[in-house]
Amino acid sequence: MANILLVDSDEVAKLALRGIVSRGDHRFCAVDSVAEAWKLIRDSVKVDLVFLELKLKGEGGLMLIQQLKADCILRSIPVVVYTGHPDRDSVRKVLELKVQNFLVKPYREDAIFAEISKACSEPWREHYFEEGNPEWEPERLNAMLEKLEKALAGGQESLACRKAQEGQPQKPIVDWLKQVSLVAGKGGAEGVVRCLDELVFKAGEGSWPNGDVNNDPLGLASRLIHAYLHCDEIPEVFMTEEEINSEAEARDRKFWLDANLENRCPVISIDQIKREFDKLTSCPIVESISASYQMAATGRPTSLAPLLDLVHKDPGLSAEVLIAANRLKKDKEDKASAIEETRMAVGYLGENRLASIGTALDAVPERMFEAGPQSNWSSFRMFQVATGRMAQFVCEYLEMPSLAPVAYTAGLMHDLGKVLLTRLHPFALPAIQKYALDTGIGLAAAERHFIGCTTHEIAEAYAEKQGMPLRFVSVFRWINDPENASRDRDLVAAVSLARDLCRHNHVGCNGDTPMDDPASLEATPEWQVLKQRVYLGFDLAKFERLANGECRALKLELAGALPRREVA
Repeated sequence: MANILLVDSDEVAKLALRGIVSRGDHRFCAVDSVAEAWKLIRDSVKVDLVFLELKLKGEGGLMLIQQLKADCILRSIPVVVYTGHPDRDSVRKVLELKVQNFLVKPYREDAIFAEISKACSEPWREHYFEEGNPEWEPERLNAMLEKLEKALAGGQESLACRKAQEGQPQKPIVDWLKQVSLVAGKGGAEGVVRCLDELVFKAGEGSWPNGDVNNDPLGLASRLIHAYLHCDEIPEVFMTEEEINSEAEARDRKFWLDANLENRCPVISIDQIKREFDKLTSCPIVESISASYQMAATGRPTSLAPLLDLVHKDPGLSAEVLIAANRLKKDKEDKASAIEETRMAVGYLGENRLASIGTALDAVPERMFEAGPQSNWSSFRMFQVATGRMAQFVCEYLEMPSLAPVAYTAGLMHDLGKVLLTRLHPFALPAIQKYALDTGIGLAAAERHFIGCTTHEIAEAYAEKQGMPLRFVSVFRWINDPENASRDRDLVAAVSLARDLCRHNHVGCNGDTPMDDPASLEATPEWQVLKQRVYLGFDLAKFERLANGECRALKLELAGALPRREVA
């Protein structure tokens, strides 16, 4: 887990990068200016990588790079310039300062993770602690470093009092620094030794730093040692909102968690939830995805590829774009069939309408999906994308190619009700999932216990209210009971089968009880529907084996361990 600092005054950029970084389980902090970044880096030291925009309020981003490179300790911190305002002169100046990379916005998730991986492969702070005394026990070395930390922390104040006039040699300072440098070398703090040797040279010339708290070399060296000795400590600036939770939020969480013990279930009803739909300005979108969408949807006639990629992999965005496209068709009295594919919807809406959608997205914090070590937004998103991909795989393998595109979108959106519930009642889903896990019942039964309906029924009600295409309504309505579907049975069964395959192979997590020992496909309700589509002698065992293999490959791909395979 890395601590990532973004220096950028653009609020949309902050939200977008925060989302990408958190999906990789890294910590994130953002500041607006060079001065704020300089203070934060020196105060916490535990910044593993800096993403920097060149165009900032006040001093430009180039100034921060120059300050870092001039510091005897911070010159090693990796910096990636990620700017929306490149020009030949700035590129030349930045590259001359040997930054880790120079990239151009909008953010690309794979590029971000590649830069984080590069920075973490050789952490910059470890370069300062390379050689300890091999004859000493680790405990003795740590004790020496602790003493060195305290000495350096108090050294700046005492030396500043004895500072000679500028241009005058400062022998007392030089002698003290040499003694401390000797201790640092024995303790294995080689980087601190190099820093102190540089200060010895400056003090010998009478050019000791001015004593400003933001230019305190000894205090910085002390904090560097502290960071090394206490590597598990999390700087407050990198703590998540949940880690510094408010009292009101804690009360709301407790209200839901205690509902069963206090006999208050169901806490809400489907009728109440339907009324609450009116509070929403759009289909809920996780805030980082919303920010990424706003960055990409500029309204200018540029490539739609970034927008297509975002919409194609997010259930909320897919729903919102489909709703908007079908409303536009209705307004134009277009009697053609409903738009069911996100690519077609994006093309139908055009750049300007896509940009206007981004101005009114209803955002949900990612942390609201956290309900345990395996249940969070990253794993939930992986499950939705994987279900869509597997639904497409099922349709193609069973020779239903015309259903494959809509099966992908239906699979991606099949858990839309959980997103809606999380936006309206943020702590309901974690309480429901905990109850299901504690009692061993299915998630649908736990949902009925707490909210009087299932999240699929919530999605169905929302889809009907917003006029979504009927085939998606069918999936929401019958995904748990495909045999009784009165329409679109093959589509419903394909999505239901894809969901169960992903649960069985643990491709992400949708919060349901794990399926470690499921029945064979032949015994499932969805196969009772789909088997009517296959020819006599169909090799079910082979299909099941290939489907499980596809799930395992998807799990690696979506986790970033394998290259992405294109989806038609």
